[in-house]
Amino acid sequence: MASLAEWKVPPTAQPRPEDYSYDLDRALSSIVGLHSIVPSDAFTADTLGIERAGNGVLIGDGLVLTVGYLITEAESIWLHLSDGRVMEGHALGADQETGFGLVQTLGRPGLPALDLGSSRDVDIGDRIVVGGAGGRTHSVAGRIAARQEFAGYWEYLLEQAIFTYPAHPHWGGTGLISSRGNLVGLGSLQIERAADGEDSRSEHLNMMIPIDLLKPILDDLTKFGRVNRPVRPWLGIFTTEIEDRLVAVGVASKGPAARAEIKTGDMIVAVAGRKVTTLAELYRSIWALGNAGVEVPLTLHRDGVTFDVRVNSSDRNKFLKGPRVH
Repeated sequence: MASLAEWKVPPTAQPRPEDYSYDLDRALSSIVGLHSIVPSDAFTADTLGIERAGNGVLIGDGLVLTVGYLITEAESIWLHLSDGRVMEGHALGADQETGFGLVQTLGRPGLPALDLGSSRDVDIGDRIVVGGAGGRTHSVAGRIAARQEFAGYWEYLLEQAIFTYPAHPHWGGTGLISSRGNLVGLGSLQIERAADGEDSRSEHLNMMIPIDLLKPILDDLTKFGRVNRPVRPWLGIFTTEIEDRLVAVGVASKGPAARAEIKTGDMIVAVAGRKVTTLAELYRSIWALGNAGVEVPLTLHRDGVTFDVRVNSSDRNKFLKGPRVH
């Protein structure tokens, strides 16, 4: 996080205190920088890296909400507080279904927590702030661009993701702050959306995880590091949509799909005999078969040949290193 001072959001995109009815600087003081180190032999090291940096939001006394991929398998976590202090943190856990992660500070931050609002209360066109670590110069004044389903290539699906514009350049774990000054979402991704008209340029948006998804699982995630619910079957296939076709663009090493000899470039045609053409259809069809461990029949197309395989699904968390005990 040493490079934090080396960049700034363009002044025209920074939020101004006079534009909001709440104490903007106090709200932004709840945003922290986060830097994690992951062992080189971790399951996610090749895909997510061994050194990860982003943001987090203080939502309680020493409790930091962040996006799960920043802390998955982390052996050490450092938090850069808004008053300049650096404090070690402990990964409590991450939830694969929502994408949230929780960190406990190993010390008392003595900074205000950002109150949780309701993501249902924000709508398209509403004024928001995407808060990053470092205050106003590292935050974006924006609007809600869309609320819609989002499917990610890593076996991830949100029914009502929130999209904001303009995009924050360092989006991971940023806080989506409503016009009331409450936390209503958490930054997860940056995506590109094609603009209308042939001469129009595409625009970048941030995808935010709605905060309402956190409330039912917060106690479990805080106390146990995972949520007490049936675990969805995981195959370990990275899939994308290409012209109404589902194509495997990667396979997790030693995962269920790899053991079933599924290969990059394979087209997924059907799940249990049901044709699928979108990621959402694919995931819902797999998850409808049962919990982690269920056998998943897939119809694939490779090199002009269509064939069936059966994949013994698993719990993704079994492949991950647990949080280090302090």
